Amino acid sequence: MNSKRILIVSGAALSRNPRVLKEASTLADAGHAVTVLTLRNHPAAEVFDREIMARARFQRIVLDVANVPGASPVRVLLRRLRTSFARWAAHRFDRASIETIGPAAELLSIARPQPADLVIGHTELGLWVAAQLLAEGRKVAADFEDWHSEDLPPADRAGRPVRLLRDTERALLRSAAYVTTTSEALAAALQQADGGRRLTVISNAFPLQPDPRHGPPGDPSAFFWFSQTLGPGRGLEEFLAAWNLTTVPSRVVLLGEDRSGYRDRLRSLVTGPRQTLLEFSDLVPPDALPALIARHDIGLALEHTANRNRDLTISNKVLQYLNAGLAIVATPTAGQHEVLAHSPEAGVFLQSDPTAAATTLDEMLRDKVRLQARQRAARRLAESYYCWEHEQPILLRLIEQALS
Repeated sequence: MNSKRILIVSGAALSRNPRVLKEASTLADAGHAVTVLTLRNHPAAEVFDREIMARARFQRIVLDVANVPGASPVRVLLRRLRTSFARWAAHRFDRASIETIGPAAELLSIARPQPADLVIGHTELGLWVAAQLLAEGRKVAADFEDWHSEDLPPADRAGRPVRLLRDTERALLRSAAYVTTTSEALAAALQQADGGRRLTVISNAFPLQPDPRHGPPGDPSAFFWFSQTLGPGRGLEEFLAAWNLTTVPSRVVLLGEDRSGYRDRLRSLVTGPRQTLLEFSDLVPPDALPALIARHDIGLALEHTANRNRDLTISNKVLQYLNAGLAIVATPTAGQHEVLAHSPEAGVFLQSDPTAAATTLDEMLRDKVRLQARQRAARRLAESYYCWEHEQPILLRLIEQALS
């Protein structure tokens, strides 16, 4: 493959966007000159990002929207004020612009002069930038990790530029060099909604880690859940309501940055001695996460079916659990049905009724032999299907076709 210049545009920190990190690393390892243009919008994430860049084979350009070492406080303040004003105007006049999400115009102004044979857009801001460059005659590709115009609960969609997001998605679906997404369910829905061609599915899988399962589940068995943010709307409240009714002892470990003291809210949902079995963990560097996950027994994939995007996509977490050899407890979204259809033994689906869900959890916890079999099935599913070693050739083939 001839070396080409590739610009990846994202609106998230590298350590908070593993899909961009995998893509950039893969293309750089293949010999391309890769630059990632992104926002520096979270001080804690920037610590991890600098660790990543110390050994990365690609370059990074950042637009500061958080006060981190090296950033100009005045420019950061002005960018925040512009975004705040855009959000106020969206609520006041019911005319949302892309600036309600972040400094899109400034990101475009940085991307436009970059010498690139191909621009790949990720996240809302990156896709909007890619669509603008496409209209200017540049060769672009798009990755729909999420269906942004269909994301978030209705209460959180006020002021979002939904119409603009739909126009952006439609333009890229119809005219980008290629478009990728995370699941067959989301690929089919996007094609049906916007009339474009069929998308190529590249899952959120990760490189295979060494097989961590060398013995029976822990005593008591441990549930594990992770995300960047610990907050409402993640399915944790519903799970804890069911877990509070279980009779077989177990632990629950939740990893994520606490938002507005939400740990205390979650603790209040469980009673008595069980509160000591609900544990919280702070964020860790991306490289440390797989080994941390593997120290537990059952992974919690608690997406909401009412959110159309969350229903259709396949999240990072369920595929991380498979990689680490954890049995899966999942809510019955279309994306997670797609995963477990390949190996039903790897996990169980939770009912919405807390009592019925508690019965399912107790059955899983009580039978240690079958729980271990579920863990082996989960790992086999990662080895045979949901691993980056399977997805990487698909990405490289798309890149070669786009650049030829």
